[in-house]
Amino acid sequence: MIRRREVITLLGGAAAWPGAARAQQTAVPPVIGLLDTGAPEPSTVAAFLKGLGETGFVEGRSVVIEYRWAHNELDRLPELAADLVRRRVAVIAVPGSSAAAVAAKAATSTIPIVFSSGIDPVRLGLVASLNRPGGNVTGTANMVTDVTAKRLDLLHRLVPRATRIAVLSVPNLPSTEAMIADLHAAAATLGLQIELAYASNIQEIDAAFARLAQMRTEAVLVNPAPVLLFQSRRVQLALLAVRHMLPVMYPNRPYVEAGGLMSYGADSFDSDRQVGNYTGRILHGEKPADLPVLLATKFELVVNQQAARTIGLEIPPTLLATADEVIE
Repeated sequence: MIRRREVITLLGGAAAWPGAARAQQTAVPPVIGLLDTGAPEPSTVAAFLKGLGETGFVEGRSVVIEYRWAHNELDRLPELAADLVRRRVAVIAVPGSSAAAVAAKAATSTIPIVFSSGIDPVRLGLVASLNRPGGNVTGTANMVTDVTAKRLDLLHRLVPRATRIAVLSVPNLPSTEAMIADLHAAAATLGLQIELAYASNIQEIDAAFARLAQMRTEAVLVNPAPVLLFQSRRVQLALLAVRHMLPVMYPNRPYVEAGGLMSYGADSFDSDRQVGNYTGRILHGEKPADLPVLLATKFELVVNQQAARTIGLEIPPTLLATADEVIE
């Protein structure tokens, strides 16, 4: 026989069940802060959301994303990162921007940060080591600066008679010095002369190409970092290359798809997807310190035949044979 006190307890518990169910239904979804150097980039967002979805999170349903775009104004990054910290986001995701990752790390030592970097993250001070990041930061590393010599060699194979190669870069970046040093070493081996050109906005990109044409530069290599700063102007770069009849080597596929001549680099979509995947795993309870930094393993050479014909350039058959994709 059930005693009166037990009946009251059971009834009281039953009365609480609807409230508990409502509490579960109205649970506030976690908030992710996405911080980026450039302007809104559909491919970046799509890749990030794909990786996030692999862990069961869907924007607008089970997770909220606060987007912060610096629109290529690097001095805005510290304040944008600080704003995400003030909003107490659960994770700060930084796909494709080393400068934004550095700003996020400076803003917080407790909120997890997941980055995608084209520069050695140990050299940048983002993590203690690749296998054991430690602290609150992890992510993926494309190491695009490590393939600088390969990119220059491909450009030399494309225009073997060229001796003066220009490098278009953004001034005052932590990656620039290391990349330029690597380029000079690679150029010395190939017997090439390196010219430096800098640009940080639309007008300066135009002026840089005009100056390179006046200097009779024979080919141009676009600095891979920060990817999105130049990538957001990839159509402009392709048009300028045609206007000045210059062969240009780019860091990754989106440039070539927009009309550029040739690219060699890591699969950026996969890197940004992995940022989303790691972000979801952290939301499920894993620790950044326990997630090793993933190195890019897939690099691709993409060639645009139509762009070559437009500037009157014949791509050597041996180079076409090694391309992962040839756009006609």
